Amino acid sequence: MRDPRHDILFEPLAIGPVTAKNRFYQVPHCSGMGWKRPQALAAMRGMKAEGGWGVVNTEYCSVHPSSDNEYFANATLWTEDDIRANAHMTEAVHAHGSLAGVELWLGGGMVMNLSTRLPPLGLRNRPQTDTGVYNPGQTRKADLQDIRNLRQWHRDAARRAVSAGFDIVYVYATHGYLISEFLDPSINNRSDAYGGSLENRVRIVRELIEETHEAVAGRAAVACRFSVDLDDAETYDMFGLLADLPDLWDLTVPDYTVEMGASRFVKEGELAPSVAAAKALTTKPVVAVSRYTSPDTMASVIRSGGQDMIGAARPSIADPFLPQKIEQGRTGDIRECIGCNICYAHDSLGVPIRCTQNPTMGEEWRMGWHPERVAPAPKPERVLVVGGGPSGLEAARVLGEAGHSVMLAEASRTLGGRVTAESRLPGLSEWARVRDWRLGQLEGLDTVEIFPESPMTATDIEGLGVDHVICATGSRWAADTVGRHSATGLTEQAAHRVISAETVLSSETINAEHVMIYDDDHYYMGSVIALALRAAGHRVTLVTPVGRPCEFGVYTGEIYTSNARLFEAGVEVVTNQQVTAIDDAGTVRLECSMSGRESMLACDVLLPVCRRLPETALFDALNQRQQSGAAGTLKSVVRIGDAEAPSTIASAVYGGYRAGMELGRSLDLTATFGRREHPPV
Repeated sequence: MRDPRHDILFEPLAIGPVTAKNRFYQVPHCSGMGWKRPQALAAMRGMKAEGGWGVVNTEYCSVHPSSDNEYFANATLWTEDDIRANAHMTEAVHAHGSLAGVELWLGGGMVMNLSTRLPPLGLRNRPQTDTGVYNPGQTRKADLQDIRNLRQWHRDAARRAVSAGFDIVYVYATHGYLISEFLDPSINNRSDAYGGSLENRVRIVRELIEETHEAVAGRAAVACRFSVDLDDAETYDMFGLLADLPDLWDLTVPDYTVEMGASRFVKEGELAPSVAAAKALTTKPVVAVSRYTSPDTMASVIRSGGQDMIGAARPSIADPFLPQKIEQGRTGDIRECIGCNICYAHDSLGVPIRCTQNPTMGEEWRMGWHPERVAPAPKPERVLVVGGGPSGLEAARVLGEAGHSVMLAEASRTLGGRVTAESRLPGLSEWARVRDWRLGQLEGLDTVEIFPESPMTATDIEGLGVDHVICATGSRWAADTVGRHSATGLTEQAAHRVISAETVLSSETINAEHVMIYDDDHYYMGSVIALALRAAGHRVTLVTPVGRPCEFGVYTGEIYTSNARLFEAGVEVVTNQQVTAIDDAGTVRLECSMSGRESMLACDVLLPVCRRLPETALFDALNQRQQSGAAGTLKSVVRIGDAEAPSTIASAVYGGYRAGMELGRSLDLTATFGRREHPPV
């Protein structure tokens, strides 16, 4: 039963001519599906509606071929042919009584039109802005006819949006795209009716809102996505000029590293003060994100009058059924977003999004997976899962829900594996939610028994009489420099001068003043270990063979903040250098990645963050027995997660889910993974 404190979250809200059934609003967010995968997109958005989101938007939707964002997969409403593709999504959303929205988009200097090959339009001739995809081209400066054209493209797309069944149609005026260029005085140096004064710079937004109202003709609401910033009074002046024009404001802040900030740096509710200041200037409903996962906080934000709806992207990805769980009083079952941004990373890589917490995300259509339902096993069997890290916990959960009899054996006293260790590092505390949610679910399953402090050998397993063994034994960081830039590692190594990253993860004391980290992993680990060591009082030098640390952070959106924190903490950063040797005295030989020139740098110990070694001893022993016919009644033995191939926590959780779904079922994976959305040639 719902907590009465949360009742306000389920009050309907009028948005112009339409009404949202509650205050849960999935804002437009990227999916990596778009026009390339309309069926997958519809299934994913439909799942959100099934889970209770009152409004479900698609991603940014191009109105014309001059806004082509290849290789990213945005939505499109270029022609009448796009109407049917988008209708798949609106039908899936409407099937559950939710409203469907679309964010009409003009790219500006953020796109290069790599597929259409049209010159991108911008307010000035300037190079493409930093989107992680670099191209030597520049924008063409838009003249007045171009502006008339883009207004017409926007009107046409709005009409198509209504034909496709959308209930809310956006004017998109933020995130650095074309319309926001008009608002930015550092870009907009026009001397005509669209430049100069504040009124002139907001003119295009006013025109698009008014013309979108005209185009949808009362059949849909008109929303505007707009940025405000407490440190920039002019953003509120601009907002005030437009305050009551749209039916809904979707507000954010100009700094995308705050709006989309990883939990390492940005916590729940960060945007609330900026949004509340704008809310006071309009009579229209306001929605905003801030990675809200707490029902109490959500209700408090609405009750305070700071905004009218709870916007969500990442929390709706982690748990599409978040609203339903709050409504049913099952708040303990909410799969809370951990803010790792692995979802954003994979859209940035041009593939469907995935989620560390929700392994079914992006697989609703292709695999037919549901985040809240596991089909009963055709034949319940006895399964031993060895290892209580993210992969093992997820496998045990899914197997238990399917009806198998599961024993989960963990060698250590604590469960969670790498998640438990990593969540103790600076900024990563929310990652413990991966462990905590799964432990909470396992507590409710009488089909699963958990045995901590239970290391297993092949001989131990022989006497258990289980049908299947799943080895989720994890991995360990290697004390060598074999990585992306070296297949052989150090040419000279004084063993007492090299320590493993496991030393930090296990909270052991490092008896050395100066620690050199060699980061050839290029994700978060090298940086967070550096911060942990600085906090413990060590002098830290971080060496990387590339141009900047945390290179994968380009995709997760955390590279700039991550590197700023290194400098703020006093970490000495050395780039474009490979570590090739360390001698007894602690002298490290470096080789420039560009010139090959050698140099020397001293330290007390070298800590490589380059690769992890899968823990396969148990699997190898069991597999050998099975291959030789000496495994007795054991039907199968598999390895999953990092024990199979070290990767992200998201990959480990996915591996656990997949193992649980596949056991005892006849699946043609080739056919499943070959299920694509294009017709056969």
